[in-house]
Amino acid sequence: MPVPSERLQNLVELARTVCGQPVTAINIITDDLQYQVATAGMEPYLCTREDSMCAVGFLDGTSTVVDDASLDPRYWNNPLVDGRRGTIRFYASIPLVSDGGFVLGTLCAGAREPGQLSDRQRHGLEVLAAEIVEALALEHRAKALTDALAEARRSNSLLAEFAGRISHDLRNPLTSILGFVELSQMEAEDSPDSQILQYLDVVANSGQRMLTMVEDVLAYATIGGAPRPTKLSLASLVTDVLQDLTASLEARGATVDCADLDFTADPVQMRVLLQNLIHNAVAYSRPTVPPVIYVTGHRAGDDVTLQVTDNGKGISPFDRERVLNPLVRLHREDDPPGTGLGLATCARIAAATGGRLEISAGPGTGTTVTVHLGKDT
Repeated sequence: MPVPSERLQNLVELARTVCGQPVTAINIITDDLQYQVATAGMEPYLCTREDSMCAVGFLDGTSTVVDDASLDPRYWNNPLVDGRRGTIRFYASIPLVSDGGFVLGTLCAGAREPGQLSDRQRHGLEVLAAEIVEALALEHRAKALTDALAEARRSNSLLAEFAGRISHDLRNPLTSILGFVELSQMEAEDSPDSQILQYLDVVANSGQRMLTMVEDVLAYATIGGAPRPTKLSLASLVTDVLQDLTASLEARGATVDCADLDFTADPVQMRVLLQNLIHNAVAYSRPTVPPVIYVTGHRAGDDVTLQVTDNGKGISPFDRERVLNPLVRLHREDDPPGTGLGLATCARIAAATGGRLEISAGPGTGTTVTVHLGKDT
């Protein structure tokens, strides 16, 4: 039998003191078995539900007190009473009822001699039964949390292994691309077409940031997803993101204004968040209407909030919660293809900081995405 927790053992010992009987037990009753999670005055045992005294009538949720079980037709043929396994005479059983009305089992007391309980003793056992239910619920939640943490550690270990495996495959081609870009830049310096050199500079900068991000993601996975808070400038982050999105911004004629804010957060997470939000603002703009995007940051005490506002198609109130779920797309006319992971990723990043993400209406038909980052340290 499993070793009972200290709290359950203390409660069953206290029950023996309250009722003044030599034996008390906390029983869990299943469809076919009764097993004792804690006992006082006896060794715990396992028996079938058919042989259990406590299984008789315990489901009605009422307490049972029997002065002499050998005289009670409900129990006189029970093996714990008729001598086959015991000679119990006094018997008391208090059901363990959860808040939802489910009967888990019983708190019982017994003796080999006939006996009685006073009303005060009976009430004391009923109070203890309620405490036992609470203790069992806490132990169940603790076990569930322990299991969840173990699963999270296992998942993080697999993620780190996966990230380590693919990082080599990603870094090698990126390094090769950057090498060829550098060679092209050297040749383009002698070219009369200065535009080519500008394009190569953009490719080189974006490729280098991608290589840095691959390495950061590997480090992020290896340390189990723990954020690495750093002092950041919102304007600098947005400038980096805009360079990566140069092609799509120019294609749509988009303008992006940013008000600076110094704050503390994980740089990888914030870059991914802003890139997703600005990319969405451009991708889901209205036909023939150039995107206008405002990125702002606000501080209220220790709380930091970032906002990205656009003049695009907007998101209906009905869909604003739904689009935060992974793989959810709206499939509207003229919408570009996508995976439905952008906003879900942003919502997870906000949650990882202890904050949240909210979507509301922007000016006109646009959208405002507000990211609450929680306390700034």
